[in-house]
Amino acid sequence: MAQLRDGFQSRIGFVLAAAGAAVGLGNIWGFPTQAANHGGGAFLLVYFIVIFLLALPALYTELYLGHQAQSNPVNALRQAWQEKAPKVGAAAGYLGLSGAIVMLSFYSIVAGWMLAYSLEPISRAMGFEQISAFLQGDSTARNLIFTPLMLLLTASIILKGVKSGIEAWSRRLMPMLLLLLVALIAYIATLDGAAEGFSAYLKPDFAKITDPDLIIAAMGQAFFSLSLGVGCMMIYGSYLKPNENLPKLTFSVAALDTGVAFLAGLLIIPAVFVAQHNGVQVFQDGKLIGEGRLIFAVLPELFSSMGAIGLWVGLTFFVLMSIASLTSTISSTEIPVSFLVENHGLQRKTATWWVTVVIMVVATTIIFNFDWLFGLVITLFTQYQLPLMGLFYFITVGWMWKRGNQLRSESKGKHYWFAQYVRFVCPVLMSAVFLNVAVK
Repeated sequence: MAQLRDGFQSRIGFVLAAAGAAVGLGNIWGFPTQAANHGGGAFLLVYFIVIFLLALPALYTELYLGHQAQSNPVNALRQAWQEKAPKVGAAAGYLGLSGAIVMLSFYSIVAGWMLAYSLEPISRAMGFEQISAFLQGDSTARNLIFTPLMLLLTASIILKGVKSGIEAWSRRLMPMLLLLLVALIAYIATLDGAAEGFSAYLKPDFAKITDPDLIIAAMGQAFFSLSLGVGCMMIYGSYLKPNENLPKLTFSVAALDTGVAFLAGLLIIPAVFVAQHNGVQVFQDGKLIGEGRLIFAVLPELFSSMGAIGLWVGLTFFVLMSIASLTSTISSTEIPVSFLVENHGLQRKTATWWVTVVIMVVATTIIFNFDWLFGLVITLFTQYQLPLMGLFYFITVGWMWKRGNQLRSESKGKHYWFAQYVRFVCPVLMSAVFLNVAVK
């Protein structure tokens, strides 16, 4: 069966696809805000340490589970728990599957906003003021138009499979994302106020380096920014050839994702200080305005204050955000699609449309109950499911999975010590992330 599966044809294709799955809106709006509010360069330093201590082992663990099983997360976890309690492993796989669908439902709504905002400068340039206002508005109608559009874009790539769809498009979209990111950084750096932003971002406040809030924020951000805990990396790991060098590929994916997060900070923080220089309010109660308000209020105000060039800067920025959204929705959609193909014998085309319809139904339910449901879904997913699934993966590889688990069979050398680290240290670190994120 493994020979019949589609898969990645090149290492660079896999690295770009997996990094694309990890590079999402959390990197581009979450990471810079966290850095600005937790000591700038001090946060960066702790973040890089945490990536090495927690996120890299977590990424390797998830990729390893999929790579060894050469199958989707439900089958992979069932196999890993085969000797102890296969139903527990399968149940965790189904939970991840459900989480992927729920995540896609709210993520597709937000991705739709990015798409709408990227079209807004074009409509304004053409003099369509009413359309421009609609695209920037916060209406149910806009959500019902742009959420399906994002889902159709995703489906059109998934329909083509791993090699011709996911890998081919990742090889196009990720270099484009990096190019746009660097171009925007170069332009923002020339504006008044940017130097203060670079200083706030890169200059460490070492007095904060031992602050428990900073350490926990860095741990949470490192874990979430790599898109761990939902099964994206497990399914991508399963599409690798059995003889691939997994540790090296894991490091490449983490390095590219971390690099994009770092570059996002070099763009967002200076841009925010440029906005402040132009009279836009960017701080509230001593903290940088974050998340939705930063992206959909502060930055559009900045682009408007730039005059004619602001139109093109805004267009470029939201195209960048749309690409980041799309590379993430692709990976999450592949999880339920691969499950339907492998476990229920559906054709990829049929499975893709079924998954798309289900996600649209759930997304529509959220849209019509937006005020209370949207925030609840994000909280349940990011604060509870992701860290608990990450902890479950560590326990699976470190304690439960014996037959076929090469890490468990090592008795000396670096693989042995890494296995002990995954068994004893990583679950403690992951529990600390969960407890501190969950009780916020």
